Amino acid sequence: MSATSFTSVSFNTSSWALKRREGGKPYVRCGRPASSEKTVRVGVLGASGYTGSEVLRLLANHPRFGVALLTADRKAGQPIASVFPHLATQKLPDLIAIKDANFSDVDAVFCCLPHGTTQEIIKGLPKHLKIVDLSADFRLRDISEYEEWYGQPHRAPELQKEAIYGLTEVLREEIQNARLVANPGCYPTSIQIPLVPLIKAKLIEIKNIIIDAKSGVSGAGRSAKENLLYTEVAEGINSYGVTRHRHVPETEQGLSDAASSKVTISFTPHLMPMIRGMQSTIYVEMAPGVTTEDLYQQLRRSYEVC
Repeated sequence: MSATSFTSVSFNTSSWALKRREGGKPYVRCGRPASSEKTVRVGVLGASGYTGSEVLRLLANHPRFGVALLTADRKAGQPIASVFPHLATQKLPDLIAIKDANFSDVDAVFCCLPHGTTQEIIKGLPKHLKIVDLSADFRLRDISEYEEWYGQPHRAPELQKEAIYGLTEVLREEIQNARLVANPGCYPTSIQIPLVPLIKAKLIEIKNIIIDAKSGVSGAGRSAKENLLYTEVAEGINSYGVTRHRHVPETEQGLSDAASSKVTISFTPHLMPMIRGMQSTIYVEMAPGVTTEDLYQQLRRSYEVC
């Protein structure tokens, strides 16, 4: 049985590439042409964090979205430019507290709040809203598994039943019809995008999958933490969350769905001395008779659509 490895790389939260180990052409999914339909009015909850600022940057430059509402409880009353100067040229509303938000003129919200706080807030949102939650609060279908990995009971089990996992390359049609979308985590995205097509095509074995992943510091959020200080991170690299990283059950859930069988992985994440970016090097065993070229061609068929 042959084995191989490949690398999934992302340097922006909005883009990724699958690279051939020999330095060949990367294969990417291309964007669709912009529509001329009426602007969709959106709100961003938790706009003062790194996730919120990146979502806001993408929305502000999108031809179909108009940003109508920004919340950040600790920064309420401030213009977004005082929090993120790079957004100063955008015409955006000032930050307000969530309790003061009026959702009557909003069509959809992106919830960028910390894990564990989102369930209660989303439960209280008006039913007409389309919601994309970027926390981990609705990614795991099994609420007992959520409690095991996140250390607290799920506070919105009824909402969990309607949540759709937001990996568009796999569940595009389901996402289009969903009211609540659970945006995938960073590591699970970098792992599932290359592995799901290969598993579905039965080109690789579903055992002995090893992932060596590396991430920039901004993935840990904007809150001050001692282990993320410059003097702690600079000029070094360290593994963390070994055997207990919270993205393991999310990744195994997606791979198991693709295989229609339980898949377990060996996953080791590393913190790199850089602001952003991610690389996951994945080691797999190929199915009998399969070559590395078969893997590349399957990925190309799956993602080179333009």
